[in-house]
Amino acid sequence: MVKNINVEPAKWFAIVNPVAGGGRGLDSFPQISKLLRDNGISSEPVFTEHKCHATELTVDAVNRGYRRILVIGGDGTLHETVNGLFIQKSVPPEQISLAVIAVGTGNDWVRMFGIPERFSEAIAAIREEHTFLQDVGCVSYEEAQFRQSRYMANVAGVGFDARVIDRYNHLRNKGRRSPLLYARSLLKTFFGYKSTGVKVTVDGVQVYNHLLMSAAIGICQYNGGGIRQLPKAVADDGLLDITMIKPVHWWNVVFRLRKLFNGNIYTIGHVIHAQGRNIRIESIPAVQLEVDGELLGHTPVEFSVIKRAIRVVVSKSFIDKRRNG
Repeated sequence: MVKNINVEPAKWFAIVNPVAGGGRGLDSFPQISKLLRDNGISSEPVFTEHKCHATELTVDAVNRGYRRILVIGGDGTLHETVNGLFIQKSVPPEQISLAVIAVGTGNDWVRMFGIPERFSEAIAAIREEHTFLQDVGCVSYEEAQFRQSRYMANVAGVGFDARVIDRYNHLRNKGRRSPLLYARSLLKTFFGYKSTGVKVTVDGVQVYNHLLMSAAIGICQYNGGGIRQLPKAVADDGLLDITMIKPVHWWNVVFRLRKLFNGNIYTIGHVIHAQGRNIRIESIPAVQLEVDGELLGHTPVEFSVIKRAIRVVVSKSFIDKRRNG
């Protein structure tokens, strides 16, 4: 737990996930800590010890007066931290600055905001503290026969995407450690996955009702370790983007693989795009849900958006690009 201290206004509360990136969080912390000191950034580091600990630490830190939260972890640690911002009731979430030094496996959220994965450059962005108010998604889903809800900072996946995460977690829990572990999980899942009958409703209008392989819903553009699955997503437009992928043969993917990464995914004939403030997905049978890379429950799921809900530290290049259109 956080010590009961008088918090300096400029001090960052640093949530460090030691197991992020297969242990990269712990291995890299001494270097990150030194770089923070060298850049004159005062911080109070605390290590997470179990699942959802980052949520608990965030609530406690804000209640004790911290108004700057630094995540040293991956997309999952960020997910837990964002949920903590909404659980605490001391101040509105947008009054807290949230920064990320990426040490995870996918690191997809930082791609959206041009935050480098190189530690020195990410810390330079924190020192400059260019901030941006981004939207947040609220996700309602079924788990253990109860309706649950979570907040989403990046992208959620229904169907194939969630199954890949499930396989990846299974291999990781068995002690497998490899930079190609996610790619291996993706390929094995692809050749064994069976599409499901899915109905998708956007703002009350049915936009799809057929077999569907995958649906990605999000605030930002990237998931799966750099796949640009939602290239039209704008992080503060008050809209959710959804990319739906119909059943597809492997050769359609192989010969169009580049389009998954370069923003041209919607030129693939099996892919459909929609936008809206509210999205509902139903399926028979139920299919799995992942949110920000974290496996949660299953369909039926509902998504809504909270416009400009959290204040995040972004790169100067992102700010300049926004200003220049």
